[in-house]
Amino acid sequence: MALFQQTREALAKTLQVKNVHAVPRVDKVTISVGVGKRRDDKKYIEAVQKDLAAITGQAPAARIAKKSVAGFNVRQGNLVGFQVTLRGKRAEDFVTRLINVTLPRVRDFRGISTKAFDGHGNLSVGLREQLPFPEIHSDKTDVAFGVQVTISTTAKTNAEGEALLRAMGFPLS
Repeated sequence: MALFQQTREALAKTLQVKNVHAVPRVDKVTISVGVGKRRDDKKYIEAVQKDLAAITGQAPAARIAKKSVAGFNVRQGNLVGFQVTLRGKRAEDFVTRLINVTLPRVRDFRGISTKAFDGHGNLSVGLREQLPFPEIHSDKTDVAFGVQVTISTTAKTNAEGEALLRAMGFPLS
């Protein structure tokens, strides 16, 4: 936990917090993918599962619709997407790869807007396709899908969450 531990020590000095347990930290990282109208396409579903497992190192959990929504042509019990929750060492490894490898490979990337915070110090970043992840080989995959990454922190405010993620090296604009 090198990145998280170094960040915690530096952030305690920056925020002038005396109790090390009161310093904001990354709680979990949630990666999710919606399947949309292609929920009945077996080849697409298998490709999404395989790529998401390669990106996260963990098998994705299927997300099922709890309610029917006529406007979206979704019935209760339909598959709506996949989700993976990372904690601890896997979360740290994923965040490190996201900062140092994936985000620089995103086309026309100009930093993450500070408007992406939710008011409680959590950051949500959407990527238009999974191809910037180094685990995905563009010549071996024929399916492109968007990926939503949510970094949940123990911060109480956006300012604390922003300070934490800046200390970790996130390219916030």
